[in-house]
Amino acid sequence: MPAKNKNAVREWFNTIFYGALIAIVFRSLFLEPFNIPSGSMIPTLHVGDHIFVEKWSYGYSRYSFPFGSWRLWNGRFLSHEPRVGDVIVFRNPANESVDYVKRLIARPGDTVQVTAGRLYINGQIVPRDNPRPYIIATLPRSLRSVGFYRDNMAIKGNKIWIDNAPADFNYTIEYKSDTYCRMYADACGVVNLTEYTETLPNGVKHSIIEFSDQGRFDNTPLYTVPENHYFFMGDNRDNSADSRADVGFVPRDNILGRVWFVWYSHNYYAPMLAIWTWSAKMRWNRFGKGIN
Repeated sequence: MPAKNKNAVREWFNTIFYGALIAIVFRSLFLEPFNIPSGSMIPTLHVGDHIFVEKWSYGYSRYSFPFGSWRLWNGRFLSHEPRVGDVIVFRNPANESVDYVKRLIARPGDTVQVTAGRLYINGQIVPRDNPRPYIIATLPRSLRSVGFYRDNMAIKGNKIWIDNAPADFNYTIEYKSDTYCRMYADACGVVNLTEYTETLPNGVKHSIIEFSDQGRFDNTPLYTVPENHYFFMGDNRDNSADSRADVGFVPRDNILGRVWFVWYSHNYYAPMLAIWTWSAKMRWNRFGKGIN
């Protein structure tokens, strides 16, 4: 091979190699992007949100880096204790190939119990106030342009209208393919819930939604969080696989970082290169939204 071609190949290889190395280092130490595939954190995070996670928030473990599941070492370095109420991405201890995002509810030594839908931490009921309506609408994509109408409610694109006026409550709208909604009819439709403001023992306030106070996880045993573990729950309390379910207590090492903000959000999947879909699918009001 001529020297000129060898140099071109070497430069191409170096560009790819060092570019990938810089990306891996940046994602491991600073910021890592994730997308939200489920509604377990509604109303804080919506399906279709793309988030950045601060990797330096709580220090680093082997899971902070590629191939962390190879168990090359245990423990954290530059470690910081997370705050109750933080929204955190962690590696699911029941399946280390899956990352979850939930809200930290309790730390080592704390007790947690849910009774009749009410959360108790260390024996004290957690206040929830200001009940107001909340709607989750999962609709066939064919209705995105023509609209969905029921009684005095209309859903058009990313907006809900009540009596021809913009709804004065919060909601989530997601569109699925018509085929999906035909196959899984129970997963599509309009669900009415109640949104509350919950105040955790350290004063952190955040929103949760409840379908009822008699759901699957609304009556639990008393949990005591063991050393070096944490207890997490989703803000969508009746539709979240979290520490009340198969996830269980999450080891300290499994924490990846704190959710910082939403950098991109859409109400249905379509390739980014499909520019003609942008105006319809983008949730512009969620771009840059900080997460509390």
